[in-house]
Amino acid sequence: MSLNHVTLVGRVGGDPDVKYFESGSVVCNLTLAVNRQSRNNEQPDWFNLELWGKQAEVAANYVRKGSQIGISGALKFEHWKDRSTGASRSKPVIRVERLELLGSKRDQEASAGSTPDDEF
Repeated sequence: MSLNHVTLVGRVGGDPDVKYFESGSVVCNLTLAVNRQSRNNEQPDWFNLELWGKQAEVAANYVRKGSQIGISGALKFEHWKDRSTGASRSKPVIRVERLELLGSKRDQEASAGSTPDDEF
């Protein structure tokens, strides 16, 4: 038996990089920072995310730098040759199968400053 499943919750490191293809396909690339607890402080681990189709469109329309999201997907490795040195390179990428929008820093700051009278 084999299993390749990744689940993460973190904050988006930059605005989505979206590409539309003539075939009608759409891909969105994001970085995700997930805090890792250590003895002295929290250290972020950075993950590269790849979203396709409807998930990519949702990310393009609603996700911005600082947004908190939850994802689940599968880990893959991209391989290429470095143009200047010819050396083989690779990087891990998470192919997102499920995206959950959890809010932005502004949403949390606004709700932290609200009182029961502010709610409708």
